[in-house]
Amino acid sequence: MKAIIPVAGVGTKLRPLTYTQPKPLIPVAGKPIISFIIDKLQKLGIRDFVFVIGYLGEKIKDYVEEFHSDINMKFVHQEQREGSGHAIWTAREAIKGVDELVIFYGDTLIEMDFQKMIETPNSCFAVKKVTDPREFGVVEFDETGGVKRVVEKPRIPMSNMAMVGFYKIKEVAALVDALTFNIKKNIRTEEEFPLTDGLQQMIENGIKFTTHQVNNWFDCGKREVLLKTNAIFLDKEGYASESLPDFYNSIIIHPVSIGEHCEISNSIVGPHVSVGKNAKINSAIVRDSIIGNYASLREVVLMHSVIGNDTSITGLRQSLNIGDNTEIDFS
Repeated sequence: MKAIIPVAGVGTKLRPLTYTQPKPLIPVAGKPIISFIIDKLQKLGIRDFVFVIGYLGEKIKDYVEEFHSDINMKFVHQEQREGSGHAIWTAREAIKGVDELVIFYGDTLIEMDFQKMIETPNSCFAVKKVTDPREFGVVEFDETGGVKRVVEKPRIPMSNMAMVGFYKIKEVAALVDALTFNIKKNIRTEEEFPLTDGLQQMIENGIKFTTHQVNNWFDCGKREVLLKTNAIFLDKEGYASESLPDFYNSIIIHPVSIGEHCEISNSIVGPHVSVGKNAKINSAIVRDSIIGNYASLREVVLMHSVIGNDTSITGLRQSLNIGDNTEIDFS
């Protein structure tokens, strides 16, 4: 079994952070999203990985080579970003002859019975009910509960069950053929070639799919979801920092994740804060935030914030002489 992880997207909804930092490397509870995915798949016994890279792809390549050197890895560059199906098709030579393929989107975290899905004898994908199916690939079922149809971002959804970005494919050659058919015929959805359309082509060719519902799905493509995910994982056992140094004149409100070689003084940090390595925080209050590596914060109050690597933020000082019955609001 081989895993393919598409990580070529530009992460427009997380800009300006993603102008310099690829979305899969953004940390959640002190750990980059892509590391969660690789570690999970390794626990399932998968050792062979294909990464489809594009925007800022060298940063992803460098990170994987440094921190996941124990896997067999291949990097395929998607020259033109034309959808998830096109990304898989771009890597068709790297998955040629593979008996089973796992596809896991590189900006998604999910909680489910992974082993049960891997052991399913036929092709399948993970799903979850959503409030607004128009934003996702949607699964329609027949009267027996089998997959009848999959549709990418339907204007009038016939189902509220969305695909969450985790797939197991038994008929790998049939998937490549289906994607090739769509690309050669220029069959697009919203100007792209989504994986959903390739799966639908397989269904029309008689290939059966089943689904597995996930317990939790964290689509970390938006800032508010990213911060919520960070808080949820910090609340779980094993993610927050347990033993921390005594930071000078500071209060740490757990749970937090604080990287190595950080300098924190005269500050209040937490709860639900992830701080990268070598960050400096002085005379600041920070909560419900993600702070990047080598960031410097001084005399600021931050909440619900995502701060990139090598960022410097300095607050505003005031000297006030205030008379009676005065109200001041600096917001």
